[in-house]
Amino acid sequence: MTSQGTLRRTKAASPPPASAAPPQGPPRHRRVPLRVRWRNNWVMLALMAPGLLFFLVFFYVPMLGNIVAFQDYQPFIGFKESPLVGLANFQELFADPAFWEAVRNTLAFAALQLIFFFPAPLALALLINSLVSPRIKKFVQSVVYLPHFISWVLVVALFQQVLGGAGLLSNYMRDHGMSALEVMTDPGTFPLLITGQVIWKDIGWGMIIYLAALAGVDQSLYESAAVDGAGRWRRMWHVTLPAVRGVTIMLLVLRLGDVLSVGFEQFLLQRDAVGARAAEVLDTYIYYHGVVYGDWGVGAAAGLVKGVVGALMIYGANKVAHAFGEHGVYSK
Repeated sequence: MTSQGTLRRTKAASPPPASAAPPQGPPRHRRVPLRVRWRNNWVMLALMAPGLLFFLVFFYVPMLGNIVAFQDYQPFIGFKESPLVGLANFQELFADPAFWEAVRNTLAFAALQLIFFFPAPLALALLINSLVSPRIKKFVQSVVYLPHFISWVLVVALFQQVLGGAGLLSNYMRDHGMSALEVMTDPGTFPLLITGQVIWKDIGWGMIIYLAALAGVDQSLYESAAVDGAGRWRRMWHVTLPAVRGVTIMLLVLRLGDVLSVGFEQFLLQRDAVGARAAEVLDTYIYYHGVVYGDWGVGAAAGLVKGVVGALMIYGANKVAHAFGEHGVYSK
């Protein structure tokens, strides 16, 4: 009896034979067929279709027109019949002093907007977010948001009525024995005028994004910081600003990618008042050389250079954002 029990215990403790199946891991998820995914998500796809069609028609299909940059393009004979000239348009573009002057003006205006306009929506959002009364907060938010929907024609006309030679400020100074200021026609003050117009018009639009980010901040963090003795400025520095850092870096990446586009209508409307040397930027350079003067190849070459530089700026700025641990515009 004892030997039989020992034999049974030995058989039970012995390892399983080599032919036994190995233990199975967690079950693998089968890949859902594309047809099934389309059927399950058709509502979201239908909602996305108009936006995708918009970008396809107005952004991606026109990119085929960049072939003009390598042609001696004539609108009356079309793309197929216009002869190819290789890089001749780019050589003519880079040899044009007016192009480099437009580049310098564009970078100068972009730097001013980056220094003064980019942090302005964040500062305004912090100010409005600190208001106690929700009614006052909504009123101020609506007032500063409305100018974004005004066209640049009306914005320039409004500034002309206030700061122009026959505007309110000039008339007031004349009535009090002072010489009138020529703000709208002075090339020296034109960069500050442009920056002020951009801030007045679009500060409310950028503020909305920061207010949405601030709305997601956990209020218990402010309460904990207040209990620890942190004042208003320390709470803003250690709680508020870290909460909007990701949004700020994303907007900065997009702004750097759009650094060569400082505004076409705004400069076109005021170019004649201050002269081409002070107001010529890449957008107006492309318009005048391509459309007004009929030099389509050089204008298309300038537009292609601007697009390539903008794409490289977005890529580089996004890499820097990844190096600082932020997502940027797109993930790795």
